[in-house]
Amino acid sequence: MTVLARREDGLEVDDDPARFDLDVTYDLVVNQAYWATERTRDFVAQTIAASWSFGVYDGDRQLGFARVVTDRLTFAWVCDVVVDEPLRGRGIGHFLMQTVTEAVSSTIVGWQVLRTRDAHSLYRDLGWTDLVEADRWMEIRP
Repeated sequence: MTVLARREDGLEVDDDPARFDLDVTYDLVVNQAYWATERTRDFVAQTIAASWSFGVYDGDRQLGFARVVTDRLTFAWVCDVVVDEPLRGRGIGHFLMQTVTEAVSSTIVGWQVLRTRDAHSLYRDLGWTDLVEADRWMEIRP
């Protein structure tokens, strides 16, 4: 794993599991996001290990996180995309998602999906569209 992208201001996106700060990632995903408030620190650690995970860094400081649940062959679900709240609005999320989308697209994965409540414009700017044939999808909710 290596640095996947670097901005002119020095920010980096990296998928090296050893670089994640679990305390920061836990805070981002559980305390600063709306979808994962029930997760424990150990649960977050397990999701990082079980996924293709990405961090945004300013030197050693982690600023954001995203992960992809994928077999890297047929399907990729992008999830847990979050940037530290005080840093939002500075293009960091766009930088992160552009890198994630490009990294997944560089594999043979043919289909990427994600779910969002409020960031549609960010994703659309990167080529994401509304789910086609949504009537073919089904789910089980706990």
